[in-house]
Order: sequence, then C-alpha cells, then structure tokens
Amino acid sequence: MNWIESIGRAINYIEDNLESDLRIEDVASQALISPFYFQKAFSLLCDFTVGEYIRNRRLSAAGRDVLTTDERIIDIAMKYGYDSPDSFTKAFTRFHGSTPSAVRKDGQAIKTFAPLQLKIILEGGFIMDYKIVEKEAFKVIGSSKMFNMESSYHEIPEFWTQHYQRGYGKYISGMYGVCIESNESNKEFEYLIADDYREDRKLPEQFKVFEIPKHTWAIFPCVGPMPKALQNVNSKIFSEWLPNCKDYQLGGGYNVEFYSCPSDYKDGTQDEKYYSQIWIPLVRK
Repeated sequence: MNWIESIGRAINYIEDNLESDLRIEDVASQALISPFYFQKAFSLLCDFTVGEYIRNRRLSAAGRDVLTTDERIIDIAMKYGYDSPDSFTKAFTRFHGSTPSAVRKDGQAIKTFAPLQLKIILEGGFIMDYKIVEKEAFKVIGSSKMFNMESSYHEIPEFWTQHYQRGYGKYISGMYGVCIESNESNKEFEYLIADDYREDRKLPEQFKVFEIPKHTWAIFPCVGPMPKALQNVNSKIFSEWLPNCKDYQLGGGYNVEFYSCPSDYKDGTQDEKYYSQIWIPLVRK
C-alpha cells in the first residue's frame, strides 16, 4: 500500500466510525504508521488537526440530524460523543452559529463540513536535497515538556521563549528540537530543547538526558529564515517526498530538528542563508 492509499484508508475509517469511539491509534493503524507521525502528517497536509477534523465532521452530521430528523437532541449529542447536553450545545453553537433548539424550532441555517477527498495532482518535477544516514544511538540533554498534539504548534515556540527567558540558554543552546512519542498517550508527546550530551559536563538537575536509539534517518536540509524554511520542507516531505519514496516508509518514535548556531549568521535565524535540518526515521519496505 502506498502513502496516498494509506492516508485514504484512515480518512475512510473516520467517516465509517463518526458515531463510534474513535481512538487515534486505531485511525493511525489504517495508515500503517505511528499515531504521532499520522497526526503530524495529517496536520501538515490538511492545515487542521485530526481532532479538529473529527469534531467538525461530527458537528456537521449532528446539524443535519437536528434539522432533518425527529431524534431527541440529547440522543444526537450522545451519538456524536458528547456526555452532556450543555457541552453539545456549546460546541454546536460555536460551529453552526445557532443552538440545536433554534435550528430545530426556527429552521436556522446550519453549516456543513465536507469529508476530505484525496486527489492526486500531477505537477512539475521537484527537487529535494536529502540523504539517508545510518546513525548509531546518541544521547542528548535538555529542557523537557509534554505537549498535546492538538495545541503543540502554538505552544512549542512559547516553550523555546521560556527556555531562554529563564536563562537556560547558557546551559542548553538548542542544537536540537526533539519530538519523542509517548508510550502512555497517543494524544501527547515529549519535546526536548537539547544539545549533545557530554559526560564531562555537569549541568543542573532539571535537564533531562535521553538516548535516541540507532536509526536509519532521512535528513533534509532547510535553508532560509525560520520558521518558514523549515515549515516549507516539512510540508514537501509529507506531500511530495513520501508519496514518491519506493524503498522506505516512516519509522516511529522520534522526529529531530537540527539548528545551526544563529550567531554564525548576520541576521541570526532570520538570515537568508540560515541552515537547519529535519531528520525523519525510516524503515525499509
């Protein structure tokens, strides 16, 4: 199964189970990749999270049911995963702009959120520099925090800001940004602002040491101002490189971003030549 087909299977699974308890690990299993990488890929490809997609599809379907059926509103709420009428009414009103009662009584307009349809578009050829590297296990040390997949996009930059505001930059410069899949929750992951670990260097106890296992990595260079340069390459990895990769598929566990020293560039991370990398773990098909 190729990359496009696997994502399509996951979308179809969501559509077939809108009235069931959808677990992200079950959705990701349809795509044959880890929950972490499925959620990351989905957000990059669709510009919204898996959770947002499921909520919007359910609220769209709930609006249709309120408007066109005689089902009790409480039953519709329960059908689409809401534990109480209040929580359903709040979510419904935010999405549709009217309460369920107003839609049913007064025929207020409802909004629709159409299911995703995969389309394969042939475009001009593209060039992506990358290399495949077999890398032995290595240790990093840094500031660690757990993040929710739904909110991490906005919260991780704040974490970097706090790291330097607290003066931690004199200990950990931020050579790496490391995402580590959680073994306990598929909705959260651990993130480290990290440097290479050195046994001869003593650092405060609040910093965490973590060993990244031996892996095969696809390493993609990013050149240009941050974060745009890195975001552009990230999007191309999932929308262009992976669909055309015949020898490898995504591994699991980790995602690493490497950052060169900003002081080496005239305009720091906003320099046109600023260099960073994205490391993606791979396994042979």
